[in-house]
Amino acid sequence: MKKHLKLAGFAALMGATAMSVLSQSAAAQEKIKVGVIVSLSGAGAVLGQQARDGFNLAVKDLGGKMGGKDVEVVVVDDELKPDVAVTKVKGLLERDKVDFVVGPIFSNILQAIHKPVTENKTFLISPNAGPSSYAGKECNPYFYVTSYQNDQIHQILGNVAQKRGYKKIYLITPNYQAGKDFVAGVKMDFKGEIVEESYMPLGTLDFQAELSKIASMKPDAVLTFMPGGMGVNLVKQYKQAGLLDRIPFLSTFTVDESTLPAQQDAAIGMFGGSNWAPNLDNAANKKFVAEYEKAYNSVPATYAFQAYDAALLINSAVTALKGDLSDKTKVAAALKKADFPSIRGSFKFSNNGYPIQDFYLTKVAKRADGKFQTEIAEKVFSNYADRYAKDCAAQ
Repeated sequence: MKKHLKLAGFAALMGATAMSVLSQSAAAQEKIKVGVIVSLSGAGAVLGQQARDGFNLAVKDLGGKMGGKDVEVVVVDDELKPDVAVTKVKGLLERDKVDFVVGPIFSNILQAIHKPVTENKTFLISPNAGPSSYAGKECNPYFYVTSYQNDQIHQILGNVAQKRGYKKIYLITPNYQAGKDFVAGVKMDFKGEIVEESYMPLGTLDFQAELSKIASMKPDAVLTFMPGGMGVNLVKQYKQAGLLDRIPFLSTFTVDESTLPAQQDAAIGMFGGSNWAPNLDNAANKKFVAEYEKAYNSVPATYAFQAYDAALLINSAVTALKGDLSDKTKVAAALKKADFPSIRGSFKFSNNGYPIQDFYLTKVAKRADGKFQTEIAEKVFSNYADRYAKDCAAQ
């Protein structure tokens, strides 16, 4: 009897050991799963497509692996609808069990998905939207941004308008969080008179009434944030109204590589604010732009490069932890280090998870091959951290 008990115990021990080995082997073979949620339909579709393509290009450049593990990317369309976005992101969390969520493009969508993702203790990496609402007291150790804090990019315009001596400016923007951040950003450095703050419904395509007001009020400059299809129409209608030669036009995300294929000659010479441009002179950026154009037959915009950097950021954390994402505190610390070669050059995180980086004034140009791109006209800010970081308790 004792002999049989010993044999049974030995068999049980061997079985448990085998199960442990199999479990460890299975864990070692698990994929890194990333959910990408961006706008792939409607007025913002081209922006989401650029972000999706930029992220996928980075994964391809990484050989489809992070930290020695295969990477699975699950892409969903938020349809630029907050309620749809919440449903889609819950699917990524509950059904797909993703390790990271990358997205979205628009700040109102980010505000909808931020809580479901971070409360699930899943890391949310925004490759574009950077609202002020999560940069200060509401900062979160599960939230990181590879773009900018929204105010900063718009502050460029106010700074330039002030330096150029404009006394009266006209502001026009969509009526949602990022539009409000645009106005706040411009006001940071501009000390003259704002003759109009015009908030348009998100998705507006007809600007004739606004253009008539601009023509009659005769401001020294028009400053605008009008992304996607809205920007395409505004630029075309602005030039058709004969305003471009009379009233300078400064913008953010209105004349960039996502809109230029549709705007073309109408946008040449227009200025914008950005944290990057395709002609940024460093080896990593030149490689990225060439690869992107070859893969997708279009010039990349900020949405693509910021998503590319988001993939590199995730890879840096996964690699540092040798693929073991079980300890969330260690993952957060690895992300915070931002130990990757950003294609924008200098990059590090402030204590709130938003970048410290350079910002530029860009100008639209037509290349020798007939394609359009933005090019750096001047550097406006260097190693610039956003103003809300001081209100964020160190994560």
